[in-house]
Amino acid sequence: MSSGRRRTCRGRHLSPGRQQRPVDRKRLLPAASPPLSPTPRTATTTAQRRRRRLRPRRHGRGTHKTSRICDVCGISFRDMEIHMRIHTGQKPFSCKDCGKHFPRKGSLERHMKLHAGERPYICEFCGKTFIENTVLKRHIKSHTGEKPRIYSCDVCGKKFTMSQHLDVHKRIHTGEKPYTCRVCGKNFRQIGNLDSHMRIHTGEKPFICSLCGKRFRQKVSLETHERFHKKEKPYGCHLCQKGFRLKSYLNTHVRIHTGERPFSCSVCSKSFSQQQNLVSHMKTHTGEKPFSCSVCGRRFLSRFSMKIHTTINTGYKNFICSVCGKCFSRERDGKRHIRAHTEEKPYSCSVCSKSFPRPSSLSRHMRTHTGEKPYSCSVCGKRFNLLANMKRHMRTHTGEKPYSCSVCGKTFNHLDSMKRHIKTHTGEKPYSCSVSSKGFPQPGALSRHMRTHKGERPYGCRVCGGNFNRKAHQCVGESSSR
Repeated sequence: MSSGRRRTCRGRHLSPGRQQRPVDRKRLLPAASPPLSPTPRTATTTAQRRRRRLRPRRHGRGTHKTSRICDVCGISFRDMEIHMRIHTGQKPFSCKDCGKHFPRKGSLERHMKLHAGERPYICEFCGKTFIENTVLKRHIKSHTGEKPRIYSCDVCGKKFTMSQHLDVHKRIHTGEKPYTCRVCGKNFRQIGNLDSHMRIHTGEKPFICSLCGKRFRQKVSLETHERFHKKEKPYGCHLCQKGFRLKSYLNTHVRIHTGERPFSCSVCSKSFSQQQNLVSHMKTHTGEKPFSCSVCGRRFLSRFSMKIHTTINTGYKNFICSVCGKCFSRERDGKRHIRAHTEEKPYSCSVCSKSFPRPSSLSRHMRTHTGEKPYSCSVCGKRFNLLANMKRHMRTHTGEKPYSCSVCGKTFNHLDSMKRHIKTHTGEKPYSCSVSSKGFPQPGALSRHMRTHKGERPYGCRVCGGNFNRKAHQCVGESSSR
C-alpha cells in the first residue's frame, strides 16, 4: 500500500488537494445509512474498538490506573483513593448550606439539588419529578408494565430490584460490617448507618422542623416528629381502629390483641410483648438502677420511672379530668381515668369477647383461659396467675403484716382485711339489705344475712345431719366426740 495515500476511518482514499469534510454522525446511524456488507477490515476495527473500551482509563499524561483490590472489603476498584474514604470516613466535600459532608463530588452535587429544589427529571406519564435519572428510569417501569430485573438472596429468598440492595442484604447473613467508626470503633453494615452514627460524636443535627425549629440527626426522626404537629397517624389497627404514628408502635399494639409475648427472660422465663420491657425486667435480677433523681437521689430502673417520680416531686399535673376535675401528672393516666366515666372498654378478649378498659387487665384475664401461672412462691413452689396474689401468699411464710389500723394499732397482712376492720371503729355499714334495709359493714355479712330471707341452708352437719345457713355451726355431739 502506498505511503502517499491517506486513509479515513471508513477506508476512503482522498486526493492530496481535497480536504476531508466533517462527518455527519446522523448518516452513520443504522436507520439512516444503507446496510454495508461486512468485511474482515470492518470486523477488525470493531474488535479494536471493543478492546479500547476494556482498557483502563487514562489519568493524567502518559499514566493510567489499573484496578486494585481493597484490603478491607476485598472488592476491586480503579480509584482506590475515593473508595477508601468509605472505610476511613473521610469526606472532603461539604455543603455550604447545611454543612453536611460527602466523600464524592457527585454526591455533593446531587445533595445540592435538595436545597435548590431542583428535580430536572420528569416522568412523561404522570409528571412526577426526580433528582436522579436512574430513579426516574425505575419509576417509568411502573407505567410501562416492564418487570424490573429481580435479584434473589440465595439464603432466605428475599427479592430485590437492585443488585446493590442485595449486596447490602447479604451482610445480614454473613455478619459482615465493613464500615467502621473512626472515633469509637463500632462497625456497621451500611454507609448510611455509619453517617447517622457519626452525628452522635459530632453533635450534628442537619434536619430541622419547619414548624418549631427542633433539630434531628436523622431524616426519619424529623418525619416522625412532624406527625405530632400534623396529628397524623397513618398506621391503623385493623382490630380496634386505633391509629399510630409509627409502624413499630402498631406492631407492638397488635400484640395486646393477640397476646403474643416474644421476648422471654433467660432467668425466670417471664415473657414480654416489648423488648424494652424485657431490658427493664432484667435489671430486677441484676439489681441495676442506673437512673437517679436529681432532687432526692432515689434510683430507678428506667428513665421513664424517674421522669414520673420527678413530676410527682415537682407537683406539676398537666392533665385535668373534664368530668370530675381530678388532676394527673401523666396524660395516659388521665385518659385511662376518663374511661371510668365513659365506661369505654376498647380491649376485648378473643376467646369470650369480654371487654376491658386497660391492656394489662386483658392480659391478666387471658390467663384464666390459658391456665398460665407465671408467678411461683420461692418457699413452697405454689404458683399464681397474678403477682399481687403471690406477694400476699408470701406473707404467710414471712409473717409480715404491713397494714396497721390507725385507731387501735392492730396489724394485718392484707389491705382488704384492714379496711374491713376500720369499719368496726367508724360504724360504717355501706352494704344494706334490699328486704329489711339492715346495714352491714362487709359484703360477706350481707350475703349471710340474705340467706335468712331466702331460706338457704348450704352447710350440712355430718354429726346431726342438719343444715345451717352459717359454716360456723358446731354440733354438741361433734364437740363431745373430739
